[in-house]
Amino acid sequence: MAEISQRDGTWTFDGTTVRITPGLHRSVPLFRQTYGEIAVPLEAVSGVVFEAERKRGRLRLRLREGCDPLLQATGGRLPDTADPYRLTVEIDRSGVAEYVAEEIRRALLLDQVPKEPTKAYLLPGPPVPVSVRSSDGTVSFDGTQVRIDWSDTSDRVKRATGPRIIALGDLVQVEWLPNSGYEDGFMRFVTQETAFSKMPPEKDPYALDLWGSARRDLLTALVAAAVTARLPHPSTRAIDYVDRPRLHSAAAPPAEDHDVLLRRLRELGELHREGVLTDEEFALTKAAVLRRF
Repeated sequence: MAEISQRDGTWTFDGTTVRITPGLHRSVPLFRQTYGEIAVPLEAVSGVVFEAERKRGRLRLRLREGCDPLLQATGGRLPDTADPYRLTVEIDRSGVAEYVAEEIRRALLLDQVPKEPTKAYLLPGPPVPVSVRSSDGTVSFDGTQVRIDWSDTSDRVKRATGPRIIALGDLVQVEWLPNSGYEDGFMRFVTQETAFSKMPPEKDPYALDLWGSARRDLLTALVAAAVTARLPHPSTRAIDYVDRPRLHSAAAPPAEDHDVLLRRLRELGELHREGVLTDEEFALTKAAVLRRF
């Protein structure tokens, strides 16, 4: 058993699993605290390094490509401090950090763990149901469908289309870019029909525009990872938005009141006539409403 415990968190390695527990100190980012403990099987690890510096160092766990839905969904865009596979180590504990890293390396050699990309997810991703309130609205995922409820500050185009409900079987992938604090981010749910849409995130009824608290908006990566974990693994098919077979969820979204939908169509028509919506944007948002009749 090899273990290192720091204010930033605790790593424990028992020969088969690296168990990562985030610290409770206020310096630990909200994302890591919310994501919670992660059990990384040795077969998901490609390497480990300890980076020593003058005052402190960092342990970094490298995972095999394709093994983790969180890394797949975020595409390496998580801020360094929010990376759950990184541990800040005080300089007086450098020897312990080196020992933990060496034990993991030795186990990788003994088990002859390959470094090639995996053909299936080896980590489960966040549990469901999961719900996050962001600057643009609240997004929830229950394992079968995604629901977005727009906030009062969302663009009126989105509010006119009403809550967005997307069945898991209609999704092709999730695109995610964090709010950096300097530039807005977004989370877009890509379906076969919307794959080539060029609507900006602030008006796209299938996207959350992340412009508020970077700390809070980062939590949308939990939803992105939970959805990604339940989509076909990238190795099983080349993503083709046109020819991808349609999958159907067992749970269809409930029908909405026709009067409400008709009112939303009228609102969209007014926005189109006023020039707020382009022809393409009007066609996409109108189709999104019509599919719910």
